[in-house]
Amino acid sequence: MPVLTAGAGLHETLALLTSQLRPDANHKEDMVFLKDVFSERSLGYLMKIHEKLRQYERQSPTPVLHSASSLAEDHVPFMSHQAVLSVHDTVAQKNFDPLEEESVKIVRLVKNKEPLGATIRRDEATGAVIVARIMRGGAADRSGLVHVGDELREVNGVSVIHKRPDEISQLLSQSQGSITLKIIPAIKEEDRLRESKVYMRALFDYIPLEDKATPCQEAGLPFKRGDILQVVTQDDPTWWQAKRMGDSNLRAGLIPSKQFQESSWHLTQDLLFSLPFFLCISGLAVAGLRRSFRLSRKDRQGSSGEGSDPGDPDFLTYEEVTRYQQRSNERPRLVVLIGSLGARINELKQRVIAENPHRYAVAVPHTTRPKKPHEKEGVEYHFVTKQQFDADALNNKFIEHGEYKENQYGTSIEAIRSVQAKNKMCIVDVQPEALKRLRTAEFKPYVIFVKPRVPESRRRRSAATSPGGEKMTYRQEMRQSAIQIDQQYGHLVDRVLIKEDSASACAELRGILERLERESFWVPVSWVRT
Repeated sequence: MPVLTAGAGLHETLALLTSQLRPDANHKEDMVFLKDVFSERSLGYLMKIHEKLRQYERQSPTPVLHSASSLAEDHVPFMSHQAVLSVHDTVAQKNFDPLEEESVKIVRLVKNKEPLGATIRRDEATGAVIVARIMRGGAADRSGLVHVGDELREVNGVSVIHKRPDEISQLLSQSQGSITLKIIPAIKEEDRLRESKVYMRALFDYIPLEDKATPCQEAGLPFKRGDILQVVTQDDPTWWQAKRMGDSNLRAGLIPSKQFQESSWHLTQDLLFSLPFFLCISGLAVAGLRRSFRLSRKDRQGSSGEGSDPGDPDFLTYEEVTRYQQRSNERPRLVVLIGSLGARINELKQRVIAENPHRYAVAVPHTTRPKKPHEKEGVEYHFVTKQQFDADALNNKFIEHGEYKENQYGTSIEAIRSVQAKNKMCIVDVQPEALKRLRTAEFKPYVIFVKPRVPESRRRRSAATSPGGEKMTYRQEMRQSAIQIDQQYGHLVDRVLIKEDSASACAELRGILERLERESFWVPVSWVRT
């Protein structure tokens, strides 16, 4: 086998490689192809030119400005004509010093039916068309060639200097396939957007096409209450960029920031109160299984946590969330059932607990009524005096309490803690008003809204009437009850359970409880931060 010397060049190395090729049965065609390539005379010439250039590089030669004769003598054996040498001599005489002009960049992007992923604005001082935003994941962002602050001059050869921003946006949106931009790069290009790890639960519905304030309706991101949004940038205090979790679209969209949404709400309220008349909206009272088990006025006005309350309709914007999974050394999460009229959630709760009393339990309520002969203290109820009950209510020890047939009833915080201390999952059914009191890092409640499926019927009627005075059927009452709870407390609900019948509802609830113990769920960030 030939041995390469220390001074062997690339050409000699390839020549030896060619001589060593031995095709076998499995790769015969590949070996023949490689041998033909390495044996090509033009490749040999290129390799020798490469070696000559490397020699000149090591010698640090000075540029030849007026004559290429010496260089030609070395390369004539490898070139078929000398025209390139005369070109060299001509070009060498020219002056290529940079001129003091604006640098222009031609950018060619490929987009299909998707938006370009950038918004523009008119600079008030200069009148220039400036790139205002780059949408994360869009065509412009993926290219890495367009940046915030760049000045746009042409789109597919059409000047945009004197065009209005809406005309330019239409020109960009109508361009399909390849799109060529002529831009003046920003003096100081901003860093590429860094994808953040901030997740928000939307507490309201948003439709960009109905929002006249959005800078670009095409770039807006529609979402519904309860959607989880990944906010990729909050650089703009008015419009954030976000993606909707589970969405296949990689491009981020614009959503109103928390501050902007709140300020818009307050502005709307100021306008409403400045009107010369007032609108009075009356609704049906929320009816539940335990209609007598109501929160006291004092409890409804109590504080439910630090900062803005997500249950306060004045601040229904976003709630920062994170993924949470219960650990083996942690107490089980609290499961809270709320129900509209006809849901019969107490029956559903008792049935699930009876099936597996070792894993699930109910918080034993307190009462001032006398104990019956068959009842045991701490099993059916905690029996206390009226004085003791009033003192506990005054000290906010109940999550809710009320009066029924001149007796007091209430569910205490300690009753929930007692169940969790036994490493059991506590299931409580409460009036929706109690949710604010339970939404704490200690309990990490998982809220299930149970509502019965209400079939359409016009026959059965009751004495109930609507706000307008018309008679309402019982089924209409059920439907109205569900609508009202959803409007007031739907943003606090983790799961809606449509109850077809007791058996199917019980099976669905059981499945939810089992997943709570082994899967991760979105919870407010404040519940897991230490």
